[in-house]
Amino acid sequence: MKKLFKIYENELIKQLILKRNIMDIFFISVGVVLASIGLKGFLLPNHFLDGGAMGVSLLLQILTGFNLSILIVLVNLPFILLGAKQISISFAVKSSLAILVLAYLVHFIQLPIITDDKLLIAVFGGFFLGAGIGFSIRGGAVIDGTEVLAISVSRKSSLTVGDFIAIFNIVLFGLAAAIVSVETAMYSMLTYFSASKTVDFIINGIEEYIGVMIVSDDAEIIKEMIASKLERGVTVFRSDGGFGNKGKTLPDRKILFCVITRLEVTRLLLEVEKIDRGAFVIQYPIKDTKGGMIKKRPLH
Repeated sequence: MKKLFKIYENELIKQLILKRNIMDIFFISVGVVLASIGLKGFLLPNHFLDGGAMGVSLLLQILTGFNLSILIVLVNLPFILLGAKQISISFAVKSSLAILVLAYLVHFIQLPIITDDKLLIAVFGGFFLGAGIGFSIRGGAVIDGTEVLAISVSRKSSLTVGDFIAIFNIVLFGLAAAIVSVETAMYSMLTYFSASKTVDFIINGIEEYIGVMIVSDDAEIIKEMIASKLERGVTVFRSDGGFGNKGKTLPDRKILFCVITRLEVTRLLLEVEKIDRGAFVIQYPIKDTKGGMIKKRPLH
Protein backbone atom coordinates (compact mmCIF):
# COMPACT_ATOMS: atom_id res chain seq x y z
CA MET A 1 0.00 0.00 0.00
CA LYS A 2 2.81 2.38 0.90
CA LYS A 3 4.55 1.58 -2.37
CA LEU A 4 1.39 2.38 -4.38
CA PHE A 5 0.96 5.65 -2.48
CA LYS A 6 4.58 6.60 -3.15
CA ILE A 7 4.16 5.90 -6.88
CA TYR A 8 0.97 8.00 -6.92
CA GLU A 9 2.74 10.78 -5.02
CA ASN A 10 5.66 10.74 -7.48
CA GLU A 11 3.24 10.95 -10.41
CA LEU A 12 1.54 13.97 -8.85
CA ILE A 13 4.92 15.65 -8.37
CA LYS A 14 5.85 14.96 -12.00
CA GLN A 15 2.54 16.44 -13.17
CA LEU A 16 3.08 19.54 -11.05
CA ILE A 17 6.61 20.01 -12.45
CA LEU A 18 5.37 19.52 -16.03
CA LYS A 19 2.50 21.97 -15.50
CA ARG A 20 4.90 24.52 -13.99
CA ASN A 21 7.36 24.14 -16.89
CA ILE A 22 4.59 24.60 -19.47
CA MET A 23 3.39 27.75 -17.70
CA ASP A 24 6.96 29.07 -17.50
CA ILE A 25 7.48 28.54 -21.24
CA PHE A 26 4.18 30.28 -21.98
CA PHE A 27 4.95 33.30 -19.80
CA ILE A 28 8.50 33.67 -21.12
CA SER A 29 7.32 33.36 -24.74
CA VAL A 30 4.66 36.04 -24.24
CA GLY A 31 7.21 38.23 -22.46
CA VAL A 32 9.79 37.99 -25.22
CA VAL A 33 7.23 38.84 -27.92
CA LEU A 34 5.88 41.85 -26.00
CA ALA A 35 9.38 43.16 -25.27
CA SER A 36 10.34 42.88 -28.93
CA ILE A 37 7.22 44.86 -29.89
CA GLY A 38 8.17 47.58 -27.42
CA LEU A 39 11.69 47.76 -28.80
CA LYS A 40 11.04 47.49 -32.53
CA GLY A 41 7.69 49.28 -32.67
CA PHE A 42 8.44 52.19 -30.32
CA LEU A 43 11.86 52.67 -28.73
CA LEU A 44 14.41 51.73 -31.41
CA PRO A 45 13.05 53.81 -34.32
CA ASN A 46 12.95 56.89 -32.07
CA HIS A 47 16.24 56.38 -30.17
CA PHE A 48 14.55 56.17 -26.78
CA LEU A 49 16.10 54.43 -23.79
CA ASP A 50 14.86 52.40 -20.86
CA GLY A 51 16.47 51.72 -17.49
CA GLY A 52 18.60 48.75 -16.48
CA ALA A 53 20.58 46.47 -18.75
CA MET A 54 18.20 47.11 -21.64
CA GLY A 55 18.84 50.83 -21.29
CA VAL A 56 22.59 50.22 -21.38
CA SER A 57 22.18 48.16 -24.56
CA LEU A 58 20.07 50.88 -26.20
CA LEU A 59 22.52 53.62 -25.19
CA LEU A 60 25.46 51.66 -26.61
CA GLN A 61 23.53 51.07 -29.83
CA ILE A 62 22.85 54.80 -30.20
CA LEU A 63 26.48 55.70 -29.53
CA THR A 64 28.21 52.98 -31.56
CA GLY A 65 25.63 51.92 -34.14
CA PHE A 66 26.48 48.32 -33.18
CA ASN A 67 23.84 45.63 -33.66
CA LEU A 68 21.38 45.81 -30.75
CA SER A 69 20.73 42.06 -30.77
CA ILE A 70 24.39 41.34 -30.05
CA LEU A 71 24.53 44.11 -27.44
CA ILE A 72 21.51 42.68 -25.59
CA VAL A 73 23.29 39.34 -25.28
CA LEU A 74 26.69 40.79 -24.35
CA VAL A 75 25.35 43.24 -21.74
CA ASN A 76 23.18 40.60 -20.06
CA LEU A 77 25.79 37.82 -20.17
CA PRO A 78 27.59 38.83 -16.92
CA PHE A 79 24.22 39.06 -15.13
CA ILE A 80 23.23 35.58 -16.32
CA LEU A 81 26.51 34.11 -15.10
CA LEU A 82 25.95 35.86 -11.77
CA GLY A 83 22.39 34.50 -11.66
CA ALA A 84 23.67 30.95 -12.16
CA LYS A 85 25.82 31.41 -9.08
CA GLN A 86 23.46 33.43 -6.91
CA ILE A 87 20.06 31.96 -7.84
CA SER A 88 20.10 28.67 -9.79
CA ILE A 89 21.29 26.98 -12.96
CA SER A 90 17.72 26.52 -14.23
CA PHE A 91 17.13 30.28 -13.80
CA ALA A 92 20.29 31.00 -15.82
CA VAL A 93 19.31 28.55 -18.57
CA LYS A 94 15.78 29.94 -18.95
CA SER A 95 17.07 33.51 -18.89
CA SER A 96 19.74 32.73 -21.50
CA LEU A 97 17.17 31.20 -23.85
CA ALA A 98 14.77 34.13 -23.32
CA ILE A 99 17.48 36.70 -24.10
CA LEU A 100 18.67 34.79 -27.17
CA VAL A 101 15.13 34.58 -28.56
CA LEU A 102 14.59 38.28 -27.83
CA ALA A 103 17.82 39.14 -29.62
CA TYR A 104 16.73 37.01 -32.60
CA LEU A 105 13.32 38.72 -32.81
CA VAL A 106 14.83 42.20 -32.49
CA HIS A 107 17.23 41.43 -35.33
CA PHE A 108 14.81 39.79 -37.77
CA ILE A 109 11.27 41.08 -37.22
CA GLN A 110 10.16 44.29 -38.90
CA LEU A 111 7.35 46.37 -37.43
CA PRO A 112 5.83 49.57 -38.78
CA ILE A 113 6.40 52.76 -36.81
CA ILE A 114 3.17 53.00 -34.84
CA THR A 115 3.31 56.69 -33.83
CA ASP A 116 5.53 59.75 -34.05
CA ASP A 117 4.19 61.27 -30.83
CA LYS A 118 7.07 61.24 -28.34
CA LEU A 119 4.83 60.98 -25.29
CA LEU A 120 2.98 57.97 -26.71
CA ILE A 121 6.29 56.38 -27.70
CA ALA A 122 7.65 56.76 -24.16
CA VAL A 123 4.50 55.50 -22.43
CA PHE A 124 3.60 52.60 -24.72
CA GLY A 125 7.18 51.61 -25.44
CA GLY A 126 7.67 51.34 -21.69
CA PHE A 127 4.37 49.50 -21.34
CA PHE A 128 5.24 46.77 -23.86
CA LEU A 129 8.81 46.42 -22.61
CA GLY A 130 7.65 46.33 -18.97
CA ALA A 131 5.00 43.74 -19.82
CA GLY A 132 7.67 41.63 -21.49
CA ILE A 133 9.97 41.86 -18.47
CA GLY A 134 7.08 41.13 -16.09
CA PHE A 135 5.86 38.03 -17.95
CA SER A 136 9.43 36.74 -18.19
CA ILE A 137 9.89 37.12 -14.43
CA ARG A 138 6.63 35.24 -13.86
CA GLY A 139 8.12 32.48 -15.99
CA GLY A 140 11.20 32.34 -13.77
CA ALA A 141 13.59 34.17 -16.09
CA VAL A 142 14.85 37.68 -16.84
CA ILE A 143 15.43 39.56 -20.08
CA ASP A 144 16.97 42.45 -18.14
CA GLY A 145 19.63 41.28 -15.71
CA THR A 146 19.95 44.41 -13.56
CA GLU A 147 17.92 42.93 -10.71
CA VAL A 148 20.28 39.96 -10.50
CA LEU A 149 23.18 42.35 -9.93
CA ALA A 150 21.08 44.38 -7.48
CA ILE A 151 20.32 41.24 -5.42
CA SER A 152 24.02 40.36 -5.33
CA VAL A 153 25.03 43.88 -4.25
CA SER A 154 22.32 44.03 -1.57
CA ARG A 155 23.69 40.85 0.02
CA LYS A 156 27.14 42.38 0.35
CA SER A 157 26.29 45.98 1.29
CA SER A 158 23.78 48.13 3.14
CA LEU A 159 22.00 49.02 -0.12
CA THR A 160 18.62 47.48 -0.78
CA VAL A 161 17.67 46.10 -4.22
CA GLY A 162 15.53 49.20 -4.84
CA ASP A 163 18.36 51.54 -3.78
CA PHE A 164 20.83 49.93 -6.19
CA ILE A 165 18.43 49.96 -9.14
CA ALA A 166 17.62 53.63 -8.47
CA ILE A 167 21.32 54.59 -8.32
CA PHE A 168 22.07 52.52 -11.45
CA ASN A 169 19.34 54.26 -13.43
CA ILE A 170 20.23 57.74 -12.16
CA VAL A 171 23.77 57.20 -13.48
CA LEU A 172 22.42 55.78 -16.76
CA PHE A 173 20.00 58.65 -17.41
CA GLY A 174 22.68 61.16 -16.38
CA LEU A 175 24.99 59.71 -19.04
CA ALA A 176 22.17 59.81 -21.58
CA ALA A 177 21.55 63.49 -20.79
CA ALA A 178 25.26 64.32 -21.13
CA ILE A 179 26.02 62.21 -24.20
CA VAL A 180 22.81 62.18 -26.23
CA SER A 181 20.45 64.96 -25.09
CA VAL A 182 18.52 66.12 -22.05
CA GLU A 183 15.23 65.65 -23.92
CA THR A 184 16.08 62.03 -24.76
CA ALA A 185 17.00 61.38 -21.12
CA MET A 186 13.74 62.90 -19.89
CA TYR A 187 11.60 60.85 -22.27
CA SER A 188 13.66 57.79 -21.37
CA MET A 189 12.89 58.35 -17.69
CA LEU A 190 9.21 58.40 -18.58
CA THR A 191 9.70 55.14 -20.50
CA TYR A 192 11.37 53.61 -17.45
CA PHE A 193 8.57 54.69 -15.10
CA SER A 194 5.97 53.26 -17.47
CA ALA A 195 7.91 49.98 -17.74
CA SER A 196 8.47 49.63 -13.99
CA LYS A 197 4.80 50.21 -13.18
CA THR A 198 3.80 47.66 -15.82
CA VAL A 199 6.25 45.13 -14.34
CA ASP A 200 4.66 45.63 -10.91
CA PHE A 201 1.19 45.20 -12.40
CA ILE A 202 2.11 42.00 -14.25
CA ILE A 203 3.90 40.42 -11.28
CA ASN A 204 1.52 41.48 -8.49
CA GLY A 205 -1.68 41.36 -10.52
CA ILE A 206 -4.80 43.50 -10.38
CA GLU A 207 -6.02 41.82 -7.21
CA GLU A 208 -4.38 43.27 -4.13
CA TYR A 209 -4.56 41.52 -0.78
CA ILE A 210 -4.41 43.02 2.68
CA GLY A 211 -3.09 41.25 5.75
CA VAL A 212 -4.99 42.26 8.89
CA MET A 213 -3.94 41.65 12.49
CA ILE A 214 -6.52 42.29 15.21
CA VAL A 215 -5.79 42.60 18.91
CA SER A 216 -8.95 42.59 21.02
CA ASP A 217 -10.36 41.28 24.29
CA ASP A 218 -13.26 39.95 22.20
CA ALA A 219 -11.00 37.88 19.94
CA GLU A 220 -13.24 34.81 20.07
CA ILE A 221 -16.32 36.73 18.92
CA ILE A 222 -14.37 38.47 16.14
CA LYS A 223 -12.88 35.15 15.05
CA GLU A 224 -16.36 33.65 14.75
CA MET A 225 -17.55 36.69 12.79
CA ILE A 226 -14.67 36.46 10.27
CA ALA A 227 -15.19 32.73 9.76
CA SER A 228 -19.00 32.69 9.53
CA LYS A 229 -20.04 36.16 8.30
CA LEU A 230 -17.11 37.05 6.02
CA GLU A 231 -16.34 33.40 5.20
CA ARG A 232 -12.62 33.99 5.44
CA GLY A 233 -9.93 31.95 7.12
CA VAL A 234 -8.49 33.28 10.36
CA THR A 235 -5.38 32.28 12.29
CA VAL A 236 -5.04 32.73 16.04
CA PHE A 237 -1.71 33.60 17.68
CA ARG A 238 -1.21 33.52 21.41
CA SER A 239 0.55 36.59 22.76
CA ASP A 240 2.29 37.17 26.08
CA GLY A 241 1.07 40.25 27.92
CA GLY A 242 2.99 43.45 27.32
CA PHE A 243 2.68 47.00 28.63
CA GLY A 244 -0.08 49.48 27.90
CA ASN A 245 -0.68 53.12 28.88
CA LYS A 246 1.43 54.41 31.78
CA GLY A 247 3.25 51.09 32.06
CA LYS A 248 0.11 49.11 32.86
CA THR A 249 0.68 45.38 32.45
CA LEU A 250 -1.61 43.77 29.88
CA PRO A 251 -2.91 40.20 30.20
CA ASP A 252 -2.04 37.39 27.82
CA ARG A 253 -4.36 37.50 24.84
CA LYS A 254 -5.12 36.15 21.39
CA ILE A 255 -4.10 37.94 18.18
CA LEU A 256 -6.13 37.27 15.04
CA PHE A 257 -4.65 37.28 11.56
CA CYS A 258 -6.54 37.06 8.27
CA VAL A 259 -6.00 37.92 4.61
CA ILE A 260 -8.72 39.70 2.65
CA THR A 261 -9.01 41.60 -0.63
CA ARG A 262 -8.83 45.39 -0.54
CA LEU A 263 -12.55 45.53 -1.39
CA GLU A 264 -13.38 43.72 1.86
CA VAL A 265 -11.34 45.95 4.19
CA THR A 266 -14.12 48.46 4.92
CA ARG A 267 -16.61 45.73 5.74
CA LEU A 268 -14.17 43.92 8.04
CA LEU A 269 -13.32 47.13 9.94
CA LEU A 270 -17.03 47.90 10.36
CA GLU A 271 -17.79 44.43 11.71
CA VAL A 272 -14.82 44.59 14.10
CA GLU A 273 -15.92 48.02 15.33
CA LYS A 274 -19.43 46.68 16.00
CA ILE A 275 -17.89 44.12 18.36
CA ASP A 276 -15.03 46.11 19.90
CA ARG A 277 -14.52 49.82 19.21
CA GLY A 278 -11.19 49.73 21.03
CA ALA A 279 -9.72 46.88 18.96
CA PHE A 280 -6.18 47.45 17.71
CA VAL A 281 -6.12 46.71 13.95
CA ILE A 282 -2.99 46.59 11.79
CA GLN A 283 -3.17 46.49 7.97
CA TYR A 284 -0.37 45.83 5.49
CA PRO A 285 -0.25 44.92 1.79
CA ILE A 286 0.34 41.37 0.59
CA LYS A 287 1.43 40.81 -3.01
CA ASP A 288 -0.29 37.47 -3.57
CA THR A 289 -1.64 34.37 -1.87
CA LYS A 290 -1.88 30.69 -2.71
CA GLY A 291 -4.50 28.27 -1.46
CA GLY A 292 -6.53 28.90 1.68
CA MET A 293 -10.07 30.25 1.72
CA ILE A 294 -9.36 33.53 -0.06
CA LYS A 295 -8.09 31.95 -3.27
CA LYS A 296 -9.18 28.35 -3.44
CA ARG A 297 -7.64 25.94 -5.88
CA PRO A 298 -9.76 23.13 -7.38
CA LEU A 299 -8.68 19.64 -6.40
CA HIS A 300 -7.84 17.28 -9.26
